Amino acid sequence: MKLVQHLLDVKGREVTTISPDATVLDAVRLMAEKSIGALVILDGEKLQGMVSERDYARKVILKGLASDDIPVSAIMRQDPAVASSGSTIQECMSMVTEGRVRHLPVVDDGKVTGIISIGDLVKAIIADQQAEIEQLGQYISG
Repeated sequence: MKLVQHLLDVKGREVTTISPDATVLDAVRLMAEKSIGALVILDGEKLQGMVSERDYARKVILKGLASDDIPVSAIMRQDPAVASSGSTIQECMSMVTEGRVRHLPVVDDGKVTGIISIGDLVKAIIADQQAEIEQLGQYISG
């Protein structure tokens, strides 16, 4: 069974972060610049939360609030579900499904060491299934 460690070895460990004091407008600009859907909120090296495009749409746009007046801390999800490098893909899939989230920060020894998305998880599951199908095909054909 694949671990988060294997995903990060392939995709990399770059994590785009923002301070909880930054404005929501800064967060949205950063997500657009990086073509990503979520940011990890760090205070120094300490994980404070996550903010996503969904949070922005539901907590700012739909309420008619001004993005440049609101700090990220006002709309971030505090205490987000996290994975570790030793978490399995199945464990992570359960977390994103049950939590209805699309991104999991990876935390090892109290530090954020990566981030994985539901897309990363689905890709890994498909690759594992494809490998299993190929092995079964080879077994059957002798």
